[in-house]
Amino acid sequence: MLTNQDNELMCRTGRGTAMGEAMRRFWLPVMQLSELPAAGGDPKTIEVIGEKFVAWRDQQGRAGLYAEHCLHRGASLQLARAEGDGLRCIYHGWKFAVDGQVLDTPNVADPKFKDRIKGRTYPVREAGGLLWAYMGPADKRPEFPTWPFMGQDDAHRINAMAVVNCNYVQVMEGLVDSSH
Repeated sequence: MLTNQDNELMCRTGRGTAMGEAMRRFWLPVMQLSELPAAGGDPKTIEVIGEKFVAWRDQQGRAGLYAEHCLHRGASLQLARAEGDGLRCIYHGWKFAVDGQVLDTPNVADPKFKDRIKGRTYPVREAGGLLWAYMGPADKRPEFPTWPFMGQDDAHRINAMAVVNCNYVQVMEGLVDSSH
């Protein structure tokens, strides 16, 4: 049985926690591609390892994953809209590309201002029917994994998701115990 201190160490995955920082060093599956909006569709809000994000596709079909809050005033991008080549915050109209490039800041007169900042997006890849993201330090990003299931077409693969009201450690312990 874990002590309270060991349980906190193993089970907390928010940014700044030991396990959260360790998990952010890997490519994580963040959602099924079937749930990702179509090109130009409304962004979808998701929560991954204690943080909220919006996922969307720009008009060219490129997937993007953005931290929930806009750079400008911290407004939630849950109500943002996909607009052509980016995601536009409805509060003051700032627009971001899938790679975080700031495309438009209509309330800032300096045209070079947008070149000095970058949106909080994360690298994503589509493989095996899943959207994968890397949320750790850029200089520590590992190569994207290639596992056999990723090369299978949809007819030969079943992706399933379950939302369980518990910590990931409890799920892993339950799955390993064959009596479950």
